[in-house]
Amino acid sequence: MKQKLYILGVISAMIISTGLILKVEHWPMGQILIAVGTLILVLIFLPASLINSYKAEGNNQNRLLYIVTYITCFVVFTGMLFKIQHWPFAGLALLIALPFPYIVFLPVFLVVTSKNKNFNIYNTVFVLMLLALNSVFSCMLALNVSREVIDDSYNLSRDYKRQEEALIQFPEKHQQSTVNLKIDEVLNIVNEYQDKILKQEGLSREQWNSNPGNLWRPEARGLAADAILNPEGPFPGNELQTSLKNLILELGKSSGYESLAKDAPLIFDYREDGFGGEPGSQMNFSLNPLSWALIYLDGLEANLLMIKTTVR
Repeated sequence: MKQKLYILGVISAMIISTGLILKVEHWPMGQILIAVGTLILVLIFLPASLINSYKAEGNNQNRLLYIVTYITCFVVFTGMLFKIQHWPFAGLALLIALPFPYIVFLPVFLVVTSKNKNFNIYNTVFVLMLLALNSVFSCMLALNVSREVIDDSYNLSRDYKRQEEALIQFPEKHQQSTVNLKIDEVLNIVNEYQDKILKQEGLSREQWNSNPGNLWRPEARGLAADAILNPEGPFPGNELQTSLKNLILELGKSSGYESLAKDAPLIFDYREDGFGGEPGSQMNFSLNPLSWALIYLDGLEANLLMIKTTVR
C-alpha cells in the first residue's frame, strides 16, 4: 500500500511540475496539467495517505487532527490552484487559505499533541516552519501573479490609446447615421464611467491616459463597482448595459450590418446575464481588479471608434 501511495505522490508531483513549466513557458496544456495534478494530490493521494497513516497508528484520539489536516491541505491547495489558474474568486480563495492553517489547524495540532505523552517539541517547530513557508510561498504567489496581470493591463491600455489616437484622425461624417448616434451615446457613458472610477482614485482621465501606472490600488476588486454600480448614485449601473443592447439592436436593423450585429456581443463583451444573473457588463466592474475594469472601458471605446469609422 505504501509503495502505491509513493508512486501516486510522485506522479501527481510530476504532473504539477510539468504543468507549471508549460504554464511559465506559455505552452499548451499547462493549466490542464496543473489542475489535474492538484486534483489527484488533493482528492486521492492526501486522503489515502492520511487514512493509511491513521490505521497504522491505531490511535483514535488523533482522529480530529487527521481530519483537520486534510481540510487544511484541501483549502490551501485549492486556494493556490484558483490563484494560479486566474479563476473567479481566486483572491477570496487565497484570502481564506492564508490564515486557515493558523486559525484552524495549529490550535488543533497543539491541543492534540499536548495530550500525547511522547510529545516531541521538534515536531511542533517543524510544523510551525512549514506553516511559515506556506505563508511566504502563498504571498509571493499572490504578488507575482497579481503583478503580472496588472502589468499586462497597463500594456493593453497603452495599445488601446494608440489605436484610439489613430482612429480619431479619421474625418467626421457630416451626415450622422442612427448607428453613429447610438455609438456616441455609448461612448459618452464609457467616458462618464471612467471619470467616475478615476475620480474615486483621485485621478483624471488625462492622468490615466498618460500613465496607467498612476493607479495606487490597481489590484483591488470591487472599487469600480462601488464607483458606478451604486443604485442610489448618479450611475445606477445599467446605463452601459442598456446602451450596448440598444446599439446591437440598431445594428441588426441597419442594412449591411446584420453580420456585425451577430458578432457585436463578443466584440463588446456583452452578455444579457452573467454569474448569478448579474448583467454581463456589470461583472467587469464587480469581479475584475480596478485596472482591468478600466481596461475593459478602454477596449470598448477603441472598438466603438473602429466601428464608427466604417459606418456609412
